Amino acid sequence: MASKPCLLSSQLASDNPARKRDAEATRAAMLEAAKAQFARLGYDRATLRGIAAQAGADVALIKRYFGGKEALFTSALEASFRDDVTSEWDHLTLPQELATMMADNLYRDEERIHRFQFLLLAATSPTTAPLLNVAIQERFLGPIRNWLGGDDTAARARVLAAVVIGLLVERLIRNEPLTGQERVVFIEQTTTMLETIVAPPVQ
Repeated sequence: MASKPCLLSSQLASDNPARKRDAEATRAAMLEAAKAQFARLGYDRATLRGIAAQAGADVALIKRYFGGKEALFTSALEASFRDDVTSEWDHLTLPQELATMMADNLYRDEERIHRFQFLLLAATSPTTAPLLNVAIQERFLGPIRNWLGGDDTAARARVLAAVVIGLLVERLIRNEPLTGQERVVFIEQTTTMLETIVAPPVQ
């Protein structure tokens, strides 16, 4: 006689997908809360309790999912860089697209502002700067080196990153779009500068 399936096992199996979704949602909420708290308070002043409260989760879950504050910070850093950062870039059009974006107002995109403020604060802290350096190498400079192609990709990727970061800081401080002749000249000269860095490799 065949044994009947265990009802408890069936119930647990059916619950697993929901539990997995809940765990993923909780982890994502904690990452978003971590990015916001670290961007506003910096690494030293942000607390796991405050991050958990903003995420609507128990502080014990942070240790369960991430292991601790430094690991959570590292995960938040990695999540601040898109996996496909170069997927929509084109060697011929990127310079002008970046130049035009830098001439506009940064505060049109709140999410990008918070992400940049988070990274900026990380760069100015002796505690978190080494963690940021690792994340930038793996998640930002690495993909850019591969995208650039040609010779001296490591140096060119670093110059491009330095130029873009500098332009972002200037735009953050300016807090308003450029207009008139100043905007025209800014876009033209910034485009020319970026073209020398991202020029497509000669076939």
